[in-house]
Amino acid sequence: MRKTLLATAAFVLLPGLAAACDITVGLVLELTGPAGEYGQAGAKSVEMAFRDLNDAGGVAGCTLKADTRDSQTQANVAVDAATQLVQVTKVPAVIGGIISPMSIPILTSVTAPAKVLQISPASSSPTLTELGREGKTNGVFFRTITSDALQGVAAAKFAIDKGFKKIAIIHQNNDFGVNMVKEFTGPFTALGGTVVSATPYNAKQSSYAAEVTAAMGAGDVDALYLVSDPVDGATIARTWVSQGGVQKFLLNDGMNSDDFINAVGKDYLGNAFGTSSGTDPTKSTEYFNANYKAFSGIDPAAPAADRSYDAGALVGLAIAIAGGPDRAKLPDAIRKAVDPAGEPIYAGKDEFAKALKLIAEGKPIRYEGVIGPVNFDEFGDIAGPFRLWQIVDGKVTTVGEMTTADVEATKAKLK
Repeated sequence: MRKTLLATAAFVLLPGLAAACDITVGLVLELTGPAGEYGQAGAKSVEMAFRDLNDAGGVAGCTLKADTRDSQTQANVAVDAATQLVQVTKVPAVIGGIISPMSIPILTSVTAPAKVLQISPASSSPTLTELGREGKTNGVFFRTITSDALQGVAAAKFAIDKGFKKIAIIHQNNDFGVNMVKEFTGPFTALGGTVVSATPYNAKQSSYAAEVTAAMGAGDVDALYLVSDPVDGATIARTWVSQGGVQKFLLNDGMNSDDFINAVGKDYLGNAFGTSSGTDPTKSTEYFNANYKAFSGIDPAAPAADRSYDAGALVGLAIAIAGGPDRAKLPDAIRKAVDPAGEPIYAGKDEFAKALKLIAEGKPIRYEGVIGPVNFDEFGDIAGPFRLWQIVDGKVTTVGEMTTADVEATKAKLK
């Protein structure tokens, strides 16, 4: 059997030969709704990764295809879409959701019970780690973004460094928002800061005047920490400014958005700072930055774009390593795609052709992606650096970085 699989894998590398079958991977992404900007970028990134793998010869003798469903940024829609893909279409893996309030119910209701690989490009909630610790993921969940448990440390240090000692918080009243506040508040307080108020809000309201008034009620602050998405976040920020709030902001990773900046107005965001999962640049980063916009029409710096390419690449390489779309083999195979002892492999057709040849020969590979070389821990989490940014003249501009070592050093000081 192994000789047959190796022969098949080698066969697809021969030039001019078409793949003999299709392998369909499920995507459940937020193409519309408050997180639609992220999902659209993510979908194009996965499509690009699949194109590159197919141009390299395909995986396990087959052409990769994406069956993309729109969660509409609604958990019940996300679960229904994932159920269709897993139970009816019988996909071997699901990529998605983009945000944690979509990924968590997909995991607990669909992929974990069915033991189907799920990888999220941008769901950062610590709850996903806790589910792993509690044995509720069946080992099938992975993500290509760092946990908010680490982003909270980075944001707290960045806030203190910018002179934001007293902060009001307005945050989404969901798993992501509540956890982000928790993971920020502990380090921020330990570093000498004070959270003067933390006000939750429910999504899709026409007005957030009541929440802004409540946040302002605790007195003067140095900045507002807005844990939101571009749509609701813009409404809240405009209300904050119109009610006389200080025009200094700390923003979460999802607020790295042209839509948010354009809706609020760049004149009000000159002192807006944020944190995002960063990259350790590789040849994959260079390839992606040089080619993504021509493929997608989207800026390669768009939130979730880089790490969605890696999610697609890793799923494709895992299928190749498993010898086909075998659900039971894929969680182990995706770890083998980033084998520390493997031959380094980067993004793009030529590199993927090299990877597929090595896989056919039974040799280990280490995919070093757009976001950099990663290792998955026992819960499917990664470590990594954080990008520190500021909105400068209406553009998100990198102003610094916290390396993985910097984050760990800060965490050590807080103990």
